[in-house]
Amino acid sequence: MNTRLMQGILAAFFTLCAAVAMGGEPADKATTEKLQKALAMPAMGLTVESVRTSEIPGMYEVQFNNGPLVYSTASGDYFIVGDLYSAGPDGIVNLGEQRRDGERMALIGAIKPKDMIIFSPKGETRAHITVFTDVTCFYCQKLHKEVPELNKRGVEVRYLAYPRAGVGSDGYRQLASAWCADNPQETLTRLKNRESVPENVCADNPVADQYRLGQEIGVRGTPAMVTAEGQMIPGYQSADDLMVTLGLN
Repeated sequence: MNTRLMQGILAAFFTLCAAVAMGGEPADKATTEKLQKALAMPAMGLTVESVRTSEIPGMYEVQFNNGPLVYSTASGDYFIVGDLYSAGPDGIVNLGEQRRDGERMALIGAIKPKDMIIFSPKGETRAHITVFTDVTCFYCQKLHKEVPELNKRGVEVRYLAYPRAGVGSDGYRQLASAWCADNPQETLTRLKNRESVPENVCADNPVADQYRLGQEIGVRGTPAMVTAEGQMIPGYQSADDLMVTLGLN
């Protein structure tokens, strides 16, 4: 495809995105029932969970149960899988990622602090990050060494468990031992320093639930950080880089 044609396609796309109306309201009953019938895929275990208007007139957001969000015509004859972008005075915005930010923020916000391992600043807390972690991960160990500096700069670090090898693995048992310890912060630190810690897997530990939550919100590796606004930051960042990412410099 030549450059001029590509530029024309992009220009048309951004013009369309800039002109679309705001959406997100539940679709009317007739449209919802029509799309539930047209897009159901029982052989793949997919059923339609909800149908809402989208930012593009004539297109609907269709959320599958335990499946993707797609954009469909009212008849269900055609649908698009992928993120929707808008273009305006503030630049290009990924509306799909913006939606996921909100979902992550709500899901993580429902977790009780007692089910996290939290390292808090001694002074003012300027921001917080939620970190899905695994004690066997090199970059999780590296990030943990940055925690004192982050605390010093006013950033609270809230840990959730994400055993990369899955529930029942060695990593799972180590994480559970930290969450079940009398002093979770000290035990987690010892494990990340590769020190030996007696196994202590209590029956009510939250590690399996947090692992499933991580999978649900798109964690694919560790460390995976989520800001207070729900933005996902995959991978390691130094304290200096994180301060820039969080807008605290």
